[in-house]
Amino acid sequence: MSSDNHMNNSEKEVDEVDAALSDLEITLEGGKTSNALGDITSIPELADYVKVFKPKKLTLKGYKQYWCTFKDITISCYKSKEEAHGTPAHQMNLRGCEVTPDVNISGQKFNIKLLIPVADGMNEIWLRCDTEKQYAHWMAACRLASKGKTMADSSYNLEVQNILSFLKMQHMNPDPQFIEPITTDINPECLVSPRYLKKYKNKQISARILEAHQNVAQMSLIEAKMRFIQAWQSLPEFGITHFLAKFQGGKKEELIGITYNRLIRMDAHTGDAIKTWRFSNMKQWNVNWEIKMVTVEFADEPSLSFICAEVDCKVVHEFIGGYIFLSTRAKDQNESLDEEMFYKLTSGWV
Repeated sequence: MSSDNHMNNSEKEVDEVDAALSDLEITLEGGKTSNALGDITSIPELADYVKVFKPKKLTLKGYKQYWCTFKDITISCYKSKEEAHGTPAHQMNLRGCEVTPDVNISGQKFNIKLLIPVADGMNEIWLRCDTEKQYAHWMAACRLASKGKTMADSSYNLEVQNILSFLKMQHMNPDPQFIEPITTDINPECLVSPRYLKKYKNKQISARILEAHQNVAQMSLIEAKMRFIQAWQSLPEFGITHFLAKFQGGKKEELIGITYNRLIRMDAHTGDAIKTWRFSNMKQWNVNWEIKMVTVEFADEPSLSFICAEVDCKVVHEFIGGYIFLSTRAKDQNESLDEEMFYKLTSGWV
């Protein structure tokens, strides 16, 4: 499947390049283009009324509606649509931010939680959308912007469709009496986490599983597996490996989360992100093997030092080195493996 998708994407990219070159040639000759791709230099934008909320301690103030524009990787908030050509009331650059969904289909709640890096930590901002379609477009744009990408990126439309598909799977069956019975006995203990077993009765969980099953019952095996992967990738903590650690200067144990492109300092009790550091901003990392301390230095931020509480620091070192190695590899599947570089980045302990 991966090989077929890679070939299909490659063929599609070649076709798009050919079409763009043909349009350019016709334009230079003074003719009219087919406009198959439109203006390839323009970057899509979003503009709509969105509710914005900035949590503060001891505040009961709720969401406030703004006319928001999403250009490049920046969201600008205006008091009204008419003031959109003036100075924005708020402006947010989303590069390097943490994006977390907070969705409840039955309650029609479509929230996006943003943790935006600032000098002394992270600023928390919440966006509330009115519809699934609006949420899908803004959520996809936020995810791309956090990686420094705009809506002109080829993955934007696919991201929107994946989000809509994920939301569709969460819809409740409108009439439980039409649910087709399943002959196999359902054992909730094998399918849900302990926290849900404590919160709900087995009968309630089984009924919810049957309702959710109706959304995928008519799919082929391959399509169902793809939907499962998409749903898995849409989870807030997808791709994050957690380690219990004690940070230099800190008094209590916290979590260090490692993903393919960043390090995340997290609250050990709530799992909320406290601070994020991108690998693209990292100068180097070192390990003091005697005291088992990992130190990471960044281009324009203070260095980060921590000691792992439950695992050897060698494991964290291997994770960082492994992800750095993967980021240097091209997408070409025929590229030979540079074993020397791999071992240089992931080994070095005594």
